[in-house]
Amino acid sequence: MANIIDDETIEYVGILAKLELTDEEKEAAKKSMGEMLDYIDKLNELDTTGVEPMSHVFQVQNVFREDVVTNGDESEKTLQNAPGVKDNMFVVPRTFD
Repeated sequence: MANIIDDETIEYVGILAKLELTDEEKEAAKKSMGEMLDYIDKLNELDTTGVEPMSHVFQVQNVFREDVVTNGDESEKTLQNAPGVKDNMFVVPRTFD
C-alpha cells in the first residue's frame, strides 16, 4: 500500500465529518482511505490519450420548455387548512416579543 494515511489526517477528517471514532474505527478508516487512494493511483496509470474529458457518462443537453402554470392560484384552498387567517395570510403564534 503506497498511500499511508496518518492518525492526524484521520482525526481531521473525523472533525470535518463531525464523527467521534473509536480506535478500531480509526484504523479501519485509515486502511479504507489508503485502499481508495491506491485505486486512484492505479487509475492514473491508464493511457487516456485520445479520450476527451466528459462531464457526464451520457450525452446530456439542456431541454427547455415553456414555463406554464398548470394548477393556478390555490391560495384559498390552502388557507382553509390554516388555524387562523388574516389578510390572506396564515396567523401563527408569536415566537418572541
